[in-house]
Amino acid sequence: MAAADAVRFGAALVRPHPALPLRVAREWASTLRTAARPVPPAGDGRPVLLIPGFLAGDPSLARLGGWLRSGGWRTYRSGIATNVDCTERIVARLERRVEDIAERAGRPLTIVGQSRGGTLGRALAVRRPDLVDTLVTLGSPVRDQLGVHPRTRIAVTAVGLLGTVGVPGLFSHRCSSGPCCAQVRADVLAPFPPGVRYVAVYSPLDEIVRVEACLDPDAEQIAIPTTHVGMGVDARVWRALGERLLTHRGTPNAPR
Repeated sequence: MAAADAVRFGAALVRPHPALPLRVAREWASTLRTAARPVPPAGDGRPVLLIPGFLAGDPSLARLGGWLRSGGWRTYRSGIATNVDCTERIVARLERRVEDIAERAGRPLTIVGQSRGGTLGRALAVRRPDLVDTLVTLGSPVRDQLGVHPRTRIAVTAVGLLGTVGVPGLFSHRCSSGPCCAQVRADVLAPFPPGVRYVAVYSPLDEIVRVEACLDPDAEQIAIPTTHVGMGVDARVWRALGERLLTHRGTPNAPR
C-alpha cells in the first residue's frame, strides 16, 4: 500500500457529523469571492511558511496563502504532500526549509500551521527562535498530540498501524513514545521562546481536536466558532489574523 492510499484509507474512517458539510460550505464561501475577503495585513515583503494539517498537503492552505500575498507577504510552501510522516523527519526537513527561507529573505519568518502543522511549527519555533518571528496555530493539539475526538483517533491509529508494519512515508506508533521522536515531543511541550510572538486560534466547536489540547498557556488564545477543517478558509479566522499580523518584530537584513 502506498502512502497516498493509506491517507485515503485513514480519511475514510472519519465519519463527519451530518451538519458538518453545511458548516464547512459556509466557511468556504466566506472567502470564495475576493471582494468579500477581509483586508489582509500589510506584509511588506515578510516571509511566511504555511504548514498543512494531518492528512492534508500544501494545496489545503493555498487560498490563505493567496490572501496573504495580496497584502504583500512572501508565502512559502512546506513541501508536504500529505502530512502523515514521522514527526521528527518532518521537523528536520522543515528546519532546513526555515533556514533557507530566512537566509533568502534576510529576516525571521512567520509560521502559520493548521492542526498538526501548527504542532510542527511550535517545535520549529522552540528549536530555532532565531529564525522565527511569529507562530500562528490553527486548531493545533500542541498540549497533547493525540488530543483528538474518537472518530479522528481511529484514523490516526489506522495510519500509525500501517506505518508500524512498514508502509513507507507514514508515522508509526513508536513516534508517540519511542526514541525516534523523543526530542520533538520535548520541543512541542517545552516553554515557548519569549522573543517569538505566538497566536493560537482554536474553536469551541472543533469536531477533530479537543479544545483543551489547543490551549497553550504561552500563546495568545483566540476562540472562533468555526469547524476544524474549514478554519483555514473562514473569514472570521482571517479577520483575527489580519489584526494580529499588522505588526512584526523582524527587520530586513537583520535576523535575530
